[in-house]
Amino acid sequence: MLRRLYEGLILKFPIFVLSILFIIIAALAYQSAKLEVDASAETLLLEDDKDLQFMREVSARYPSSLDMLIISFAPKNDLLAPETLRSIDEISAKLKKVERVDSVMSVLDVPLLENGSSAIKELINDITTMRSSYVNLQKAREEFLSSPIYSENFVSKDLKTTAIIVMLKPDAKYATLLEKRNQARAQADSSKTQEDKESLESAIEEFKNYRNEFRIKEQKTVDDIRDILKEHKNDGELFLGGVNMIAVDMIRFIKSDLVYFGAALFALLVLTLWIIFRQIRYIVLPLLICALSIVSTAGILGFFGWEVTVISSNFVALQLILTISIVLHLIVRYRELASKYPKVAQKELVSLTVLSKANPSFFAVFTTIIGFLSLMLSSIKPVINFGWMMASGITMSLIIAFAVLPAILVLLPKKPLYTKFEKEFALSRFCANIVDKHGFFIMGAAVCMIIFTLVGVQKIRVENSFINYFKPSTQIYQGMKNIDQNLGGTTPMDVIVSFNTQKTESGDEDDFEAEFAADKNDPKYWFTPKVTNAAFRVHDYFESNEFVGKVQSLATLLKIGGRLNGGRELDNFELALIYEKLPENYKNMILSPYINIENNELRFTMRLIDSDPNLKRNELIQKANEDLKEIITPDIGTYRLSGAMVLYNNMLQSLFESQILTLGAVAFVFLIIFIPLFGSLKASLIAIFSNLIPMGVVFGFMGFAGIPLDMMTITVAAISIGMGVDNTIHYIHRFKEELRLSGGDYAKAMYASHNSIGYAMYYTTVSTALGFGVLVFSNFIPTIYFGILTVAVMIMVFFGAIILLPRALLIFKPFS
Repeated sequence: MLRRLYEGLILKFPIFVLSILFIIIAALAYQSAKLEVDASAETLLLEDDKDLQFMREVSARYPSSLDMLIISFAPKNDLLAPETLRSIDEISAKLKKVERVDSVMSVLDVPLLENGSSAIKELINDITTMRSSYVNLQKAREEFLSSPIYSENFVSKDLKTTAIIVMLKPDAKYATLLEKRNQARAQADSSKTQEDKESLESAIEEFKNYRNEFRIKEQKTVDDIRDILKEHKNDGELFLGGVNMIAVDMIRFIKSDLVYFGAALFALLVLTLWIIFRQIRYIVLPLLICALSIVSTAGILGFFGWEVTVISSNFVALQLILTISIVLHLIVRYRELASKYPKVAQKELVSLTVLSKANPSFFAVFTTIIGFLSLMLSSIKPVINFGWMMASGITMSLIIAFAVLPAILVLLPKKPLYTKFEKEFALSRFCANIVDKHGFFIMGAAVCMIIFTLVGVQKIRVENSFINYFKPSTQIYQGMKNIDQNLGGTTPMDVIVSFNTQKTESGDEDDFEAEFAADKNDPKYWFTPKVTNAAFRVHDYFESNEFVGKVQSLATLLKIGGRLNGGRELDNFELALIYEKLPENYKNMILSPYINIENNELRFTMRLIDSDPNLKRNELIQKANEDLKEIITPDIGTYRLSGAMVLYNNMLQSLFESQILTLGAVAFVFLIIFIPLFGSLKASLIAIFSNLIPMGVVFGFMGFAGIPLDMMTITVAAISIGMGVDNTIHYIHRFKEELRLSGGDYAKAMYASHNSIGYAMYYTTVSTALGFGVLVFSNFIPTIYFGILTVAVMIMVFFGAIILLPRALLIFKPFS
């Protein structure tokens, strides 16, 4: 049937076939304009994560810190010097003029609680700030250095760095559309009705449209603030940080990577193809097919609304690499046949080429698709979409390569071949000699690799350090590092403690609970010893942890109150007075973010020292959950950890479980495919282990080198096992053919296979390595690691396919 398709249509009417293909691709190119980039924090979260829903509920009850930017300022002069304060005032005034800025808070604006009267009532009525004419600078300096509110929060320990907090105006429409989309998604997931699915699609479309407008405003806000900071660069070091800034810069990084990776890879491919083939047709054809494949895939992504995220930002490079691999196998086979049968007509040569490569190429692509589709076992939507993106992309590459290449080749006249490269750089012949003469050494090396892998993989850790995701030269890294080390950490985590109503031994509510039930919103009945003791114990527990930076809670205010009262803690009436009488702007800073009387709960906010190389995030969360059981006992209430730290850890642990633990299932599926393909269970097992052994070495190396698995590198396993078996399929397919031609002589079949398919394997591996090598120029460190590790895996599986695999075939002789 395949022969009839080619000889009756593609090779008979090549111009017609090309015209139809180009019309279809042009239509897809139109759809590619709808391709969008999404670098929001949502792309790294589990959609069905219960902790995500809880965090949204918590955010609704407390002032949000999401719409906030932080500027760290290390002035050249003393922090409290007049010229420094003047600079801070000028920066603040300019920041307030930026369209989206709601308010600005600096050392000039915070309440100096220890600078005036120590009487709580007088203090509330007359709060001193650095702007007050009667401020005592020495007392202010001492308060900034020692206050639990300001030290390592607004100022560094050495008083050389300060924070300027920029609060952004909340966008009501954005929040409304986001909530509408989330509710529609929850409803569609629970009901599964067509009507709810359509409502969800409508809500997503409406949200995306407004989100694109919102991002333009967000980008302008970040750029305007950076322009202001540039104007004051002579006053000291200024770094911008915050979730909004990271999202803006990440979108720029992704767009930059898409363009520059594609361009750099195209240039490298031109150079590589010229060195190997030295003929224009074998350079133009692969690049044309690569371009058509990328445009087609981009059109499919735009049509289905699959957005490019941090996870899928390298899809262009991957698409190019996968496409060039298919095309090179076809070109090498065509050149081999043209050299072997110089008198055969061009049409027959092209027909023989595609028919002989159709079977192994299809199964090679099929196994690669399975590798990518294993990403669908993840619960993270962008990871799932990435699997779909690459599966559809490589399918398009296969179709376009097997249609365009033969259709164009049949129109071209035959030309003498340039074979100097094959003769002078005969790596495959060198490998064949090793296979034939050093079998004991090869199998010994394989055993050593297995031991190395088994020991190394046990040392692999799963971590998610955001600061180390970026190069030190980037503004994201510089800003986050400065804030992390000088201003109390970066990665946020919350603890919510909910108090319950307790019963006395007689079965009645205790005195406090009876009063609280009568008027639970009256502050003087809420600030009881039970509440304050819990606040102190939880606060001190996290403050004593070396990996936790700044901790803020009700206990922070209680400690300050104790200092003001000469060591005596604030009583419930004094706390109630502060709660009721403190001006709203100060209350929102030191009290409201940490208590919710209506819900009978405390909130503890903290930031982790993300740059600490010894921080083990999952262990910290697990230990905190265990230790808090001793502090918040059932008779007191319940507790729950929340925040970005918890969500991102959930994402990474879920990704680890879904990807690493499914490798065995993927390998088993490959085994089922290989048995009918190779016609031998023994050959199928050899094929699997010839890939897993060299691939495992790379992961063993990661364990010994201390390279953590993160959201990018964790996908290397699924991608590599899918791509790695390609060479194995092509080699065994060719080996069986050569074995038949040699009359069952395994050594002859091995040499013949190396001297034919070996070149295609070598060329594709070089192209793949160069392609993934381009990723090292990314600003995103996980992408760099992804590139390096994938290059290492592809080189290792190449040598596994050209040395270990044929040696195993010679030893076990799986074919009759």
